[in-house]
Order: sequence, then structure tokens, then C-alpha cells
Amino acid sequence: MEVLRGIESFVQENLLLSPIDSAWQPSDYLPDLTAENWAEQVKSFREPAQQLDDETLVVLVADMITEEALPSYSISLNLLARDNFGTSDAPWARWLRGWTAEENRHGDLLNAYLRLTGRVDMRAIEVTIHNLLNNGFNPNAYPDLYGGLVYTAFQERATKISHANVAKRAVACGDEGLNNICLKIAGDEGRHEAFYTRMMGRVMDEDPEGGLMTMRGMLRRIIAMPGKLMFDGKDPDLFDHFAVVAQRTGIYTVHDYAQITEHLLKTWRVAERVVSGKAARAQEYLCGLPQQFEAVAERMGTTLATQPRFPFSWIFDRTA
Repeated sequence: MEVLRGIESFVQENLLLSPIDSAWQPSDYLPDLTAENWAEQVKSFREPAQQLDDETLVVLVADMITEEALPSYSISLNLLARDNFGTSDAPWARWLRGWTAEENRHGDLLNAYLRLTGRVDMRAIEVTIHNLLNNGFNPNAYPDLYGGLVYTAFQERATKISHANVAKRAVACGDEGLNNICLKIAGDEGRHEAFYTRMMGRVMDEDPEGGLMTMRGMLRRIIAMPGKLMFDGKDPDLFDHFAVVAQRTGIYTVHDYAQITEHLLKTWRVAERVVSGKAARAQEYLCGLPQQFEAVAERMGTTLATQPRFPFSWIFDRTA
């Protein structure tokens, strides 16, 4: 806490938030239902989405559900902000509220897109969102305050990759509107990633031993995915089945996981830190992780070839 409070001026200098007056809003990317030609707008909006394949829909839905669980993430990150009253003007608190406000648009936009396309079972999706929020979220960081920074830097980069890759598949299917939506969201994720990465980098400068020990603690087990506890009322292994689809399509893979780990190690100059004792052993362990994860990715590529396809309630129990 002493270190985090000590870098508040650095936080203030790096509040990478868009001015609200000029920020994009979900309605900028959706049909105008108040216009006289609203029906024509909706029809032209829906037509490209009919070409999306079921695998892309499954990953898009899972990405949207994960975004809709924003309240859980904000609660978790308040361990950093320590905003006990909800209106603090302290830099960490200002960041958390601004970040939450920007992230809130992602779920709103993707939810509206999917609802208007008519391609998915919105009630099944709503049940999944309800369950995910009810089940909660544990990033496995508590009580280590640095852990929230490591976790969020990792996850913001992961979601940026996933949204950007869905955008590529949207283009391939001829849905330019979805491409624009996903790229806009990915842009936000990249900016948010930059904030959390900078903050943890500063922590590493101020407290390299503590930073390395936290990073080792977070990465010695698989980083908990935000949607891990999603449940549609039918499939108890829903997240795992979605993860297979994401891996098979290349939208988010173990290779990506390994590359994110390597990126953070380089960005935070883990190998260069001068430490001793437990921190030095943590440093050695961390530097070997990307190679370990790449080996796992190679094995998973072989395993996927034998994986069955699973039905998803989100797409009316079709398999993907």
C-alpha cells in the first residue's frame, strides 16, 4: 500500500481516459431506431450477420458475457482504489471510475449487436450473464495488491487480442459493422492495458522483489479467466467448451497466453532486475515460463484434433 500510494502522482500523469464529450458511444455503431427509415437500417444491419459461422458467434457471445460481468471486476479492483465512499478524487479512484465507465460501453454495444441480429438465443445468454454475476469472480490476487495490476495488465491484453481476432473473422464473413465494433472495443482494451502495464512497471522499479514475487505467485497457476464461472443453466463445463472453440478458431489460444507472458516479462524487464534470495528464484522461474507455455500449446494442437464439438444454448443448441 505504501508503494501504491507513493506512485499516485505517476497514476495522475497517466490517466489514459478519453474525454467524455468526444468519446464513442454504443449508439454510434447501431441503427437509429428514432429515424423514419429505422426498419431499413435494421434490415441492412442484420443482413451481414447472417453470414457469421457458429464458432465465431460462440466466441463473440462469450466475449460479450465476459464484458457484461464488469461489476465483479470493479469490485475486485476497488482493493487498489480504496474508494470507500465512491466519490474519492484520489488518482487510483478516478482511474477505476473512468475505466469502469469506458468498459461499460463494451457489453452494452455487443449485447445490442447480438440482440438486433437475431442470430442467437438472447434469453440463454441473459441467464448466463445472470449466473456469472451471481457466481462472482476471483482473480486469485487477494490480499496482494500488486496482484490486481499483474492480472489486469494480462487480461486487458488478452481481451484486446480476442476482440481483434473476432474482427478479422467478421471481415472474412462480410460483416464490416461487426469488424468496426470489435476494433473499437479492442482499441479501448489496448489503452487500458497500457495503463495497468505502466503502473506495474513503476511498481517493479520501486519494489522489484515484491513485484517479482507477486508476478510469480500469479503466473505459477493459470491466470483465472474472467468468465470461468459462467453457466447457462445446462452445461456445467460451459467455459471449458467455449475455450475449446476459441482455441480451435485461433481467436484466443495458448500461444497467445505464452506470448502475453513473454511480452510482460520483457516490458517489465524481469530478467534485468537485480534481486536475491526468493526473488531471484522467482525471477529464474518466470523467465522460463514462455517456453513452457509454448510446449503446452504444441501439445494442445494435437489434442484439439480429437475434441468433440459441443452444443451451445446460445446458438439454439447447435454444436460448434
